[in-house]
Amino acid sequence: MMADNLVQGKLETITNNGLTWTDIQKPTRDNIQMIGQKYSFHELNLEDCLSKTSIPKMDRYKDHIFIILHFPTVEKKEKSTAARFSQLSIFAGINFVVTVHQGNLKPLQEMFYLCKQSEKQREMQMGKSSGYLLHSIIDVLVDDLLHILMKVVGNLDDIEDAVFDDKITVVKEISFLRREITILRRVVAPLKRTVLEMTRDIQKFSDEDLTQYFDDVKDHIDKVLEVLEASKETIDIYKDTDFMLNTERTNKILTVLTILFTLSIPVTVLGSFYGMNVNLPGGNETGNWNFFGAYTTMIVVVIISIAMALLMLWYFRRLGWIGVG
Repeated sequence: MMADNLVQGKLETITNNGLTWTDIQKPTRDNIQMIGQKYSFHELNLEDCLSKTSIPKMDRYKDHIFIILHFPTVEKKEKSTAARFSQLSIFAGINFVVTVHQGNLKPLQEMFYLCKQSEKQREMQMGKSSGYLLHSIIDVLVDDLLHILMKVVGNLDDIEDAVFDDKITVVKEISFLRREITILRRVVAPLKRTVLEMTRDIQKFSDEDLTQYFDDVKDHIDKVLEVLEASKETIDIYKDTDFMLNTERTNKILTVLTILFTLSIPVTVLGSFYGMNVNLPGGNETGNWNFFGAYTTMIVVVIISIAMALLMLWYFRRLGWIGVG
């Protein structure tokens, strides 16, 4: 067994019982070309390793396979969990596995570190074959995918409680969660297809039958897809519900404002008439009313306005435009 640290800590290699695992974080053209020359990888595959947005795929060669997978990563921003995806490129042959990524796949980093530090862990993961090691890498990343999914489900439960709270607005939270679910669905669907292809080809690098191991990974991916589909339907329902409730609240506000404006029409009309330069009962030209005192005219106008407003309220309620309760 040996563990080397090459190229400024970005390229590390572990060897156990003739099986070599090389991990490259944040790849540069120099260390990619170095590993390509060592194993005679195709130059197009090496270019794909340097890209961060290559399409998930699997290329087959006589002595190795090349795989590109996408896995979600989680970033904390503005008190919300934002899902992103990171690319993982894998070369796998009879006695080697090369993983290339940007260094933000923490489960993979932890697994490599444990294999590097612990002889027991190294023997457990690398003591069988390159095919088994490849299964272990994908399995630990899919398990992390399940943890991310549980966070999404927890956020769905929080939104469910908030949607029906009139004092809280969750439009932004719903939009963020819909984006996360969409990103996860875009990541998991190709992952399932690629793992199925891999199951048929990785067996040639292992004497042990790996079908059961990869079937277990596939079952986990199927569960993730099922939960994502259910989550998508749920968040769409919450979005529609939140829209309807907000619309209803807005309509209630507009209803109140409309009623207030409508009830102010009589006093506005009467005030407009008495503001004109024409002779009106109780006006200056015809003689002020004083049977209620100095403010008789104003009192009469207010009484007439209130009477007309009450008459309008009675009529609106009779039509059913204003609820009894």
